[in-house]
Amino acid sequence: MRTILARVAAMMAVATVTACGSSKPSNFYTLSTDPGLTRTADAAATPMRVVVNPVTVPDLIDRPQIVTRREGNEVKVDEFSRWAEPLKGDIARVIAGDIGVLLGTEYVTVFDVGADSSQLWRVRVDVMRFDATLGDSVEIEALWTVWPPEKRPILEGRSLVHEAAKGAGYDAIVAAHNRALASVSRDIASAIHNNLAK
Repeated sequence: MRTILARVAAMMAVATVTACGSSKPSNFYTLSTDPGLTRTADAAATPMRVVVNPVTVPDLIDRPQIVTRREGNEVKVDEFSRWAEPLKGDIARVIAGDIGVLLGTEYVTVFDVGADSSQLWRVRVDVMRFDATLGDSVEIEALWTVWPPEKRPILEGRSLVHEAAKGAGYDAIVAAHNRALASVSRDIASAIHNNLAK
């Protein structure tokens, strides 16, 4: 009896090791600023200071796994394709980087570092949709608010961006999200630039 139990235990141990050794590895992704962005031709000569406040995202996508759309109302939460950092922080970082390029300033951050608040432009972005369909496209809907310095009127806007995915995999989806976020950043930077021109 002991021999049989020992054999069963050994077989289970081998099965467990084999299962662990053959599990699919996870892939991790980060968003990035769009390399195609260029500074606005008549961007402000004086460097601006901009803080991008924490971004909000829907609960559905506020998770490590990448979520994609399927037929109808079905979604897929991929356990093996994940964001390398929390999506809210990643989106804020990318929008800050994009705005910095567009406005020609290095003083864009996601942290309030104690600079003179009277000269700060504050940006808030509420992402309402951050949809993706593998092999097809992504769509971002974002509501944004800009608080200019010196008690100027608050700027508000809505960006709705549809961007085709140039490929079938998650790499293409992430790249399309980068381009879509760049479009949102252009809308915000344009609002800031137009306000400066008044």
